Amino acid sequence: MNPKPILLAAEGLNKSFDGYKAIHELNFYLDEGELRTVIGPNGAGKTTFLDLITGRTKPDTGTLAWDDSKHDLLRLNEYEIYRLGIGRKFQTPTVYTDHTVMENLILSLAGSRGIFHCLFGKTSSNQLDRIESILETIKLTSHAHRKAGTLAHGQKQWLEIGMLLAQDARLLLVDEPAAGMTDEETHRTGELLLSLAGKHTIVVIEHDMTFVRQISQGRKVTVLHQGQVLCEGPVEKVQNDERVIEVYLGRKSKAA
Repeated sequence: MNPKPILLAAEGLNKSFDGYKAIHELNFYLDEGELRTVIGPNGAGKTTFLDLITGRTKPDTGTLAWDDSKHDLLRLNEYEIYRLGIGRKFQTPTVYTDHTVMENLILSLAGSRGIFHCLFGKTSSNQLDRIESILETIKLTSHAHRKAGTLAHGQKQWLEIGMLLAQDARLLLVDEPAAGMTDEETHRTGELLLSLAGKHTIVVIEHDMTFVRQISQGRKVTVLHQGQVLCEGPVEKVQNDERVIEVYLGRKSKAA
């Protein structure tokens, strides 16, 4: 059986800000179709790593290869990286609050040509079918014509994930999706991400360990500390690693 192609490969990445090493000799490999959870204490370099992937900032040294090394992300601008199919959902939802749920998805469709064209131009039957499918996936079909600003926090998070799907993102970078959610919303978010795994490649940054366990069963978890990989493996191994317990959970004892 042929191994899955490596979609994203980071090697020897370093990034400092005024002498502070946010990323230090980071090596990270992500297979096509994988759902990877990345955890770590505040200041571990998680957000900076996402900034490097999306081109918001450039590393001091190192390499960052995309799609089995077909593309060098460090040579590309943010919009060029976006066009390759790398989409990011920030911790705070960034939806168009004055537009409806459906309009948000129309605006996000791959190949969209500006707000005026998207909202007042003709949407093809294929595009409408695509939007209906996404609405069903994110469980917002009954809210399609509601303004996004009136949605509950969890629903806004699901809409933003839907917007990444509309742009045909191959890689979904999802930053702390469970933050501020109710237990029910958190569980439904986990189910949504699990339903997308395999069809898309997903990196989830998260602190909620209950949520991490939900989405990481049988999958690899990466722990960052001081800008580099501290530990990597199944969630059961990670949560019982003494180094992780010390730096992430803050105590030297067996994890719950």
